[in-house]
Amino acid sequence: MMLAFVGSQEQFIQSQTCFCVRMQLKPPTRPKLYSEHMPLEENDPYCALIPGLPEDLAKICLALAPRSHFPVMGAVSKRWMSFLESKELIAVRKEVGKMEEMVYVLAADADAKGTHWEVLWGSGERHNLPCMPGPTKAGFGVVVLDGKLVVIAGYAANHGKECVLDEVYQYDSVLNRWTVLAKMNVARCDFACAEVNGVIYVAGGFGRNGDNLSSVEVYDPEQNKWTLVESLRRPRWGCFGCSFEGKLYVMGGRSSFTIGNSRFVDVYDPNKHAWGEVKNGCVMVTSHAVLGEKLFCIEWKNQRSLAIFDPADNSWQKIPVPLTGSSSTRFSLGIHDDKLLLFSLQEEPGYQTLAYDPAAPVGSEWCTSKLKPSGSCLCSVTIKA
Repeated sequence: MMLAFVGSQEQFIQSQTCFCVRMQLKPPTRPKLYSEHMPLEENDPYCALIPGLPEDLAKICLALAPRSHFPVMGAVSKRWMSFLESKELIAVRKEVGKMEEMVYVLAADADAKGTHWEVLWGSGERHNLPCMPGPTKAGFGVVVLDGKLVVIAGYAANHGKECVLDEVYQYDSVLNRWTVLAKMNVARCDFACAEVNGVIYVAGGFGRNGDNLSSVEVYDPEQNKWTLVESLRRPRWGCFGCSFEGKLYVMGGRSSFTIGNSRFVDVYDPNKHAWGEVKNGCVMVTSHAVLGEKLFCIEWKNQRSLAIFDPADNSWQKIPVPLTGSSSTRFSLGIHDDKLLLFSLQEEPGYQTLAYDPAAPVGSEWCTSKLKPSGSCLCSVTIKA
């Protein structure tokens, strides 16, 4: 599972038929479901997955079914639904060679007045996702966890930053449905977030009173619960996060209105419950993506080169981006088939998505990809399931 995200979070407005006021939802003990397909049977949850078949073989049979059938299959029984929404499904599909990789994109609508989530397939096809519940929002975070897309906090776009949210939604790419997860302890927007060791960390951002935050919290999917952990050494906002070797890296953004953008990289070690620091970070990042063991960034002032961070020695290198289309084209990064994708952030009718292959021989790293959103790409994540 790989993540790509656009750092200029003011642009991220999730468009759907929504409420203009904040939803009054109590933190659920189990995620609340938004789906047309619900289990029809109320049978014993411990009954056989498929009567007459050993459990392991039954799971393989379900995992071999086409992905397009999963939403309907989830309505057969509680056991089927439980298996299809579990991490075990991904493990079985991987074992039998049925894993599929899809790119989920937040794309601008044709009228440029809103946005929507859509999925891009390797063949070049694309399909819209169901509308996300909750208010129209911006300044939120996006993370992939256990093969699911998680959209975190942000602020109500209709009301501006005075209405910062603590709500969290999850999209299940297998069952094609949204669920509501537990609310965060601290409402925030324009923060850093990343999956590390099977949990989600969020750090910094702006709070409900416009205050600059240093607080950090972690989401445990097993308990559907957010817990506050050791805070950042300083407030930080407009930043982004990524994971390397079981540690959380936070960089970019600002720590003060008076000293400019921060080059410090805050590094959190979950085993020691402590923060460390690296001094040569990247500033004014508009998009980033992690591919392999390296971080790729596009900087606001230089859209014609990729800044590549190697956490092994905290070093940076830059490689030029070949010019295609307009010289003013700005890019959003994505990942597919172990290649870095450069989606256009503007409407460029003739633009073909660029792809960079770091494993290709020198001189043949760049090519084009069939993957192209229906509109300009504001952010993307890649899910294998």
